[in-house]
Amino acid sequence: MTIATDKKPRPKRTPKPEGQWKIDGMEPLNDDERIKQEDPGFSAKQRVIDIYSKQGFASIPPEDLAPRFKWLGIYTQRKQNLGGELTGQVPNSELQDEFFMLRIRFDGGRATPQQLRVVGEISQEFARSTADFTDRQNIQLHWIRIEDMPEIWERLEAVGLSTMMGCGDVPRVILGSPVAGVAQDEIIDATPAIETIVNEYLHREDVQNLPRKFKTAISGNARQDVTHEIQDVSFVGTNHPEYGPGFDCFVGGGLSTNPMLAQSIGAFVPLERVPEVWHGVVSIFRDYGFRRLRNRARLKFLVAQWGVEKFRQVLEDEYLESPLQDGIPTVPHMGNRDHVGVHKQQDGKFYVGVKPTVGHTTGEQLVAIAEVAESFGIERIRTTPMKELLFLDVDEDVIEPLSKKLSETGLYPKPSEFRRGVMSCTGLEFCKLAHTTTKSRAIELVDELEEIIGDLDVPISITLNGCPNSCARTQVADIGFKGQTLTDENGDRIEGFQVHLGGAMGLNPDFGRKLRGHKVKASEVTDYVVRVVTNFKEQRNPGEQFRDWVLRAEDEDLS
Repeated sequence: MTIATDKKPRPKRTPKPEGQWKIDGMEPLNDDERIKQEDPGFSAKQRVIDIYSKQGFASIPPEDLAPRFKWLGIYTQRKQNLGGELTGQVPNSELQDEFFMLRIRFDGGRATPQQLRVVGEISQEFARSTADFTDRQNIQLHWIRIEDMPEIWERLEAVGLSTMMGCGDVPRVILGSPVAGVAQDEIIDATPAIETIVNEYLHREDVQNLPRKFKTAISGNARQDVTHEIQDVSFVGTNHPEYGPGFDCFVGGGLSTNPMLAQSIGAFVPLERVPEVWHGVVSIFRDYGFRRLRNRARLKFLVAQWGVEKFRQVLEDEYLESPLQDGIPTVPHMGNRDHVGVHKQQDGKFYVGVKPTVGHTTGEQLVAIAEVAESFGIERIRTTPMKELLFLDVDEDVIEPLSKKLSETGLYPKPSEFRRGVMSCTGLEFCKLAHTTTKSRAIELVDELEEIIGDLDVPISITLNGCPNSCARTQVADIGFKGQTLTDENGDRIEGFQVHLGGAMGLNPDFGRKLRGHKVKASEVTDYVVRVVTNFKEQRNPGEQFRDWVLRAEDEDLS
């Protein structure tokens, strides 16, 4: 029997505006947007020089401290000895110290011995000798006082370095192939495009207020050596059968709590149009990106909503001088993407790639590395997205003595697969978002794995991340640890990790496999890795990679 009702269907709610400038207007929908519109981030630099460096930390107003200082490449670090159980439970103002992290840009990873020496000296004098190579080809220092920033800027600028736009809602450092222009397996040298973007586009006002950070990678190397799958925009070298060498353009990649892989827009981009297309993509993000909610204010969410077909159409119709030619699908590179070891250059010389464990170094080491390079006449050094250091233009007869000297500085010319593939974020030591200690734990982990297992004959990537934000690329590692606070059998809150297994970029990119409810105490990380890697060694098929074994392994062999 049908029962009559007087209820009328509820009208659909009008969706809240996303803060897209071209659709919703420019009225700020949150405090971050209001602050950015009231006074641009770069305005704070002169106040640092004129006021804060003279009057000290207490003179800095909150809206300069965060977010504007990020535009200057600095933000507060975590107070020491505050446990991870406090993260997210107390305001940042209670977690932050009166010292800063300082991020120094190396666009394209290009460095000189003189630059490394200056950074090393700054580290020793002003940063308690801290220094870390990052997976974005930068160097980060800690323990920086606001009183010292004017002199630090002067020293950096004297050797062509900058901290500007190291953080903030702006285009961050441009990742580039560390062997651009020298590698034998290069498709096309992207250096001119990176230089044009850095010199002609980065400092324009129209890219200085984006919804959130914007990450770029440009490489013409056949190794696809810039992690293009997880960038906001990336340009990957390709050989088009009709148009010759150029680039495939990918958009909408990113990890964190909502990981998404970048997608090709299906266009062929010639070298001379890369800066124009880059600026067009940035401008789409500026005009159509979601600004209301910070956790949705990344380009990947817009790409997911629009799809790449609409994205390309808007790009060509509204932002480019003319349409792009259709491209061909990019074939993923099948081997290691890093540049560890000795490799022949196009000109017959060699480049040598070495590994600092998890990118960690000191001011003294940076100065020593610079001295070694200068003693062998090396003028070009490169940082990489895999936290390596490369030394270019090496004569064949000095490869061995150079490697020996670099080894003496604490670098590894022939690292084990464990040391080669390990990566970590800053972690609880300095980061206000972290739940766990990562960097020192990663260093200990590698030492213990080498002692217990020795080495592997296949690559293995192990990453330790202190929080869900995936700065260490947890979801695309063979074994990825995501930091969180656990409760032990005694009811105590302790450091621990959720585990991702079998993640990968390249062929069949994937975010890996999680075991339901499986957590690992921080104190048991080494035991866990030894157990899983031993199972892999015992069960693998000939030539099988770790990630392929993970996909077919039983849960108990991964626990």
